[in-house]
Amino acid sequence: MVLAVGLMSGTSLDGIDAALVETDGLAKVEPLAFLSEAYDAGFRARLQGFLGGRAARAPSEEVEAVEAELTDRHAGLVGRLLAAAGRRPEEIAVVGFHGQTVLHEPERRRTWQIGDGQRLALALDIPVVGDFRSADVAAGGEGAPLAPLYHAARAASLERPLSVLNLGGVGNVTWIGAPPAGGEEPELLAFDTGPANALLDDWVAARAGLACDLDGRLALAGTVDRAILARLLDHPYFSRRPPKSLDRDAWDVAELAPLSIEDGAATLTAFTAGSVALAQRLLPEAPRRWLVTGGGRRNPALLQALREELGAIVEPVEAVGWNGDALEAEAFAYLAVRSLAGLPLSLPGTTGVPAPQAGGRLFRPRRAA
Repeated sequence: MVLAVGLMSGTSLDGIDAALVETDGLAKVEPLAFLSEAYDAGFRARLQGFLGGRAARAPSEEVEAVEAELTDRHAGLVGRLLAAAGRRPEEIAVVGFHGQTVLHEPERRRTWQIGDGQRLALALDIPVVGDFRSADVAAGGEGAPLAPLYHAARAASLERPLSVLNLGGVGNVTWIGAPPAGGEEPELLAFDTGPANALLDDWVAARAGLACDLDGRLALAGTVDRAILARLLDHPYFSRRPPKSLDRDAWDVAELAPLSIEDGAATLTAFTAGSVALAQRLLPEAPRRWLVTGGGRRNPALLQALREELGAIVEPVEAVGWNGDALEAEAFAYLAVRSLAGLPLSLPGTTGVPAPQAGGRLFRPRRAA
């Protein structure tokens, strides 16, 4: 068992999560501390300006400046996390640094997360594992989602089949089945379900300057435009067999422009729920329970829509004692420990990679003399 820190800056662009865990990288995990820091509006806008491949067209000095600031913000948060937990840097075996995804095109063997792992290692004086997705994508995998092995470790004592649904910027599901006859490892299937909060957040930001549809109030006050919803759900992505993954900008929602802010919010909330219902059809067996993590679990309108669409128990992961804010950051701490040990970070059933795939790149805290 070692101490590890995990860092996550997700597709919702809301900020950085940092988690401290003790783990062996296998079945033993004990979350110890968690801290989060929201991005200010200016920095969030700078990040958003790099999405959808725009980073590749931006001047390199602009990308480097944002990357350096992003890295330094992560370093500052790790320092505050360790201070709050009463831990010293020399006690930490590794930091798992996901960085910020600015491009994800696995069909073209491309994925890009900005974040300077060497700069972070030097700032913290702790080994850092970054670049978690590239090896999987290079081997023919989707490069996402990467949290399923962690979900399975945490869910070992829960009744299965079970689904863990992460509703961040993009939605993704981990389906956890019972171990096959004579086996010890559970059957896993994971893939991106479709949009989660990204489209809705962008909608309310553009219309009202809001960060999100707080408590689903706008959606609850609106009416779903069924014709637009049907067209959104009639997308070839939903019929593709998993594993599969998405970029946050895969959908163009320009046709919602004539709608009121409330009706647009209601329609996009229904779109997220409907995409999860389509994903359920692709699972080996319908889950008895859906545990929801990510920011979407705080949206009562979205949870109610999911219950209606799925016809199953749908509840936040806190119902089983997990911290839904910390789960992804905890996962990257766990994956960093696995990376150091040369263990797989992804499987054929989680990313579609042909064989279990190790990954991550190690950055050492001091340069060789």
